[in-house]
Amino acid sequence: MKKIFISAGLVAAGAAGLQNVCAAGLDVISPKAWNVSGTLRGFYDDNYSVSSTKQGSFGIEASPEISFNVPLQQTDLGIRYIYGLYYYQQRQDLGLNAIDQTHQLDIWFDHSFNERWKLKVTDSLAVGQEPALLGPVSPAAPNGVPIRVEGNNFANHALVTLNTDWTRLFSTSLAYGNDFYDYEQSGAGVGPIPSPGLFYPTGATLPPISSHAGIPGPLGLTGAGASLAGLLNRVEQNVSLDLQWHVQPETMIFVGYQFALVNYTGNEQIGVANLIGGYTPAFGLVGNPPVVTAGSTPTYKSVIYRSDSRDSMTHSGHVGVQHEFTANLSGKASAGVSYTDSYNDPLQSSSSLSPNADINISYTYIPGSYVQLGFTHSINATDIASVDASGNLTQYQESSVLYADINHRFTPKLMGTVVGRYQYSTYQVGGNSGSTIGGDTSYSLSLNLNYQINNHFSVEAGYNFDELVSGINNRAYDRNRVYLGLGANY
Repeated sequence: MKKIFISAGLVAAGAAGLQNVCAAGLDVISPKAWNVSGTLRGFYDDNYSVSSTKQGSFGIEASPEISFNVPLQQTDLGIRYIYGLYYYQQRQDLGLNAIDQTHQLDIWFDHSFNERWKLKVTDSLAVGQEPALLGPVSPAAPNGVPIRVEGNNFANHALVTLNTDWTRLFSTSLAYGNDFYDYEQSGAGVGPIPSPGLFYPTGATLPPISSHAGIPGPLGLTGAGASLAGLLNRVEQNVSLDLQWHVQPETMIFVGYQFALVNYTGNEQIGVANLIGGYTPAFGLVGNPPVVTAGSTPTYKSVIYRSDSRDSMTHSGHVGVQHEFTANLSGKASAGVSYTDSYNDPLQSSSSLSPNADINISYTYIPGSYVQLGFTHSINATDIASVDASGNLTQYQESSVLYADINHRFTPKLMGTVVGRYQYSTYQVGGNSGSTIGGDTSYSLSLNLNYQINNHFSVEAGYNFDELVSGINNRAYDRNRVYLGLGANY
């Protein structure tokens, strides 16, 4: 337990001291096509399950990395693989599998056809459990899955960008993105389906109504409710075009359009709306069910939502400006409107308008030290899919993200990093929308100190804090992690 954390720290410090003595005779690393590096950390995580029920554990993390890069005259291509192994002492003590494993593969290809035409291709594949690993590549993008997910879960992000300078003053940027998600947890189903058009006689007491996934009723999802595969397995595609005018050497204004298509591929039941007589009684109406009155013939009907009930297409437009205020201060801002059509809802297709924004500013205050601040607002997928009293299913989230990244070089060998992030998300219709439930608010803070011993070895210490505040039962959590480690690079 504690001995593991202390021992790992002593190993890091001892190895660092040994290599500091031996490094005097080593040559300075010369540029090369391949690179091998890795980190070894001892850590304590007070909520490694990332849930409202905390479970803490000491542990060890080992993360080797290998990369290969080939810079040519007009082309730069490379590949990088990172493996993560995490050992949790408490899980070992409980007789559970104490090992987690993650994989990350990055590929990039840059090519300049000539001075005006440039192509960039990137692809990043991740396999793991942590929300930070499985979320979007950009830290500014909202993450709709703030919880840890057990199993081998896949997320792949591909992006192709073609930048063209048509004239000295006019250029374009054409991009295609493809994001693929596949979660291991699957298998949700529904209870027995009653005969359609079931009639209730005058004076009969109508049965309890449930319109929320996983809660018993005349018809509901079996087990704990919808699976993560049913809720989140999807393909997100987008095509965008920016028209750019370079009005000054330091100023560019642009206008753009993006089309996004989201197709959910889980092919499972994710929610049920139980309707009686053309209306849906209030959510949770169990103790005081309505009674059929004379002259009415209410009927019972269940609508089963499946994964593809949340398919959507979005059209977005924006305008923006990019400006270099000084040689070490620059900023970019864009704002616009998005129109989203949830065209595959079985009860009623719906559409909505929402704002979109992307603002960031970067300031390098001394060589090797900088501050970056940013804000984004957009829509994103979510692992919540509840049904409201009118039978409407949650389609997606609308999220605002505020972030800051500070890197400060205290000395040529000592670097400090602070990364903070705030996200507020509201649900688009469904049982968790509106002022009663509110939205999800998440906070994260990362602190890291890294000391470069020589060209090959470094030591580091850090602290990470994460918190999710939510009106949904058993969803909120907080998490603290502290670590001490050794890094190596060849």
